[in-house]
Amino acid sequence: MKTKLKELRCEYGLTQQQLADLVHVSARTIISIEKEQYKPSLMLAYRMAQVFHTTIEDLCCLEENKRKEDEEYAKL
Repeated sequence: MKTKLKELRCEYGLTQQQLADLVHVSARTIISIEKEQYKPSLMLAYRMAQVFHTTIEDLCCLEENKRKEDEEYAKL
């Protein structure tokens, strides 16, 4: 799942470990989310959105991800 996590984290000058500490996960979790290898739970997405003063919808690119998913379902 695409997110704006890396973009926002760099904009705020945070390392992966610093962000991980703020949202109570491992740095590996942050790395995996940034590489689109892991989808964050709703609570983790909420915590990260709060850190960056944004919405879950914006942080997780929900509109774009929904569009991609809808296109994939249409191919079935």
